[in-house]
Amino acid sequence: MKERLEALRSEALDRLQNVEDAAALNDLRVHYLGKKGQLTEILRGMGGLSAEERPIIGQVGNEVRAAIEAVLAEKQEAFDRAETARRLQAETIDVTLPGKTPSVGSVHPLNKVAQEIEDIFLGMGYTIAEGPEVETDYFNFEALNLPKDHPARDMQDSFYITDEILLRTHTSPVQIRTMQAMKGKTPVKVICPGKVYRRDDDDATHSFMFHQIEGLVIGPNIRMSDLKGTLLQFVREMYGPQMQIRLRPSFFPFTEPSAEVDVTCVKCGGHGCRMCKQTGWIEILGCGMVHPKVLEHGGYDPAEVSGFAFGMGIERIALLKYEIDDIRHFYSNDLRFLNQFAKM
Repeated sequence: MKERLEALRSEALDRLQNVEDAAALNDLRVHYLGKKGQLTEILRGMGGLSAEERPIIGQVGNEVRAAIEAVLAEKQEAFDRAETARRLQAETIDVTLPGKTPSVGSVHPLNKVAQEIEDIFLGMGYTIAEGPEVETDYFNFEALNLPKDHPARDMQDSFYITDEILLRTHTSPVQIRTMQAMKGKTPVKVICPGKVYRRDDDDATHSFMFHQIEGLVIGPNIRMSDLKGTLLQFVREMYGPQMQIRLRPSFFPFTEPSAEVDVTCVKCGGHGCRMCKQTGWIEILGCGMVHPKVLEHGGYDPAEVSGFAFGMGIERIALLKYEIDDIRHFYSNDLRFLNQFAKM
């Protein structure tokens, strides 16, 4: 039996030296050391040995097992190293290749313009006031000198929820709410940004929903010249120091006197072009001195204080700033359009 064990060791070691891959190595492990392997088969014959022979043969069997296992472990380690090297080579990253830039969102152009407008007026000492988009008829119309039978209501075809509740048609209700909250104190110096709603047909220059920023200043001795200086400063910060403005008489129920404000055409610099219809001017907003009745609804005495107000559509400001010809681009969510503003 000892000779059989020595022969088995010699055979196993020879075959292990020539094994070529891990699968073949495992096959040899099972062949020689498995439960039904060659070594186990030989050692089963120890039952027929004498008591003196058993420990000797047992020791030889253990030595054969240890020798085979040592070579198996050595070969397995060599195969593992080779496999690791192969995988490292196959999975190597070429750091010289350009990376994939992740898709990163950016501020919507309307929000960008709104933030710029807010920053300009915050720099002039204004604060931001906000109010509900679902308003009462009182705050949206009546407190702004637009009683129920006033013909100017026809200019703002509205979305009514009930006879007294509607979607606000401008952010002017925030002005009344702000005045009432101040309880007659001055100065009042706020801008009121937000969404507004009117039953307009969607086209290149109109939408049923759009954005406004309105401004309100109340205090002793507020004059029309203060309003003009404020708007001139705003226009120059928004479009450039070369810009000029002009005020044309107009009508708004909540201001008296009232004016439309034109700015130098951003396209031609005032020389005349198709964009400004050869006039050199483009209308951007409406303004005026706060009507005495509006002051009274806000809790102020028109004999003691005065004020001015103005309102602009953010879409209108953005259309001119970026020379866009269709308001609907802002709402279409077309990434080809929006990506143009990512780095502006």
